Amino acid sequence: MTPESPPTVQQLLAFYLESGVDCALSDEPVNRLSDPDLMPAAREAAPAQPAVRSLPAAAATTPAPRAEPAAPEAAIRSAREAARTAPSLEALRALMETFDGCALKSTATRLVFADGNPSARIMFVGEAPGREEDLEGLPFVGRSGKLLDRMMAAIGLDRSSAYIANVIPWRPPGNRTPTPQETQICLPFIQRQIELVNPDVLVTLGNPSTQTLLSTREGIMKTRGRWFDYDTGTRKIRALATFHPAYLLRSPSYKKMAWLDLRAIAKALEQAKPQSS
Repeated sequence: MTPESPPTVQQLLAFYLESGVDCALSDEPVNRLSDPDLMPAAREAAPAQPAVRSLPAAAATTPAPRAEPAAPEAAIRSAREAARTAPSLEALRALMETFDGCALKSTATRLVFADGNPSARIMFVGEAPGREEDLEGLPFVGRSGKLLDRMMAAIGLDRSSAYIANVIPWRPPGNRTPTPQETQICLPFIQRQIELVNPDVLVTLGNPSTQTLLSTREGIMKTRGRWFDYDTGTRKIRALATFHPAYLLRSPSYKKMAWLDLRAIAKALEQAKPQSS
């Protein structure tokens, strides 16, 4: 068997980019598995463990002191308290700029808050920013964003008549899937954002945003095209789930189903249109 030729530099770079590796942490590569000095140093630096002694029977039955809340729980509580105090979208954005409870903020380039018209009657919510969104600070500006623009245009909408945001406002490294903890930390912010925009129609794009905001565990194939009631606490907003544009780029055969969802959205907006006097 003839051995395969080694990949070229261009092929390796393309492979890394497809895998989500799009930035370097240092000028020179480091093989941490082949460095003999790393593991011994780590062992020497580790403090000696004290010997374990058995406790008397009386001490064993004494209740342990109450532990402090775990860091994610404290961060979720802090996010809820901060979001609740925001009286406007501008104030909410300022709070999120200074919020340090989500580790994604330290790896992202900038906050991706929203785009569009804050007074719009329709709001689209995706999952998280990608590389282009992270660089520009706006949601849906890459390939999937261009498709979303075409989808909106098909029913007479654009970014001046719609409001667009994500559940997660900071890009996960390498576009990885956000963890459940990261989602729960960011959830109060998008919930408050929806309350402040107060649209007539809420559209969740893709499975993660649908499950997070509409409290369902069903997949997008079962939830798309269905209407839900999104309760803000003061009002119920009609909400519809549909495919994420990025999914439609990978699976264009589902664009027909997405078109049916768009027609349902247009009909709902027409029905909710304020009557002119």
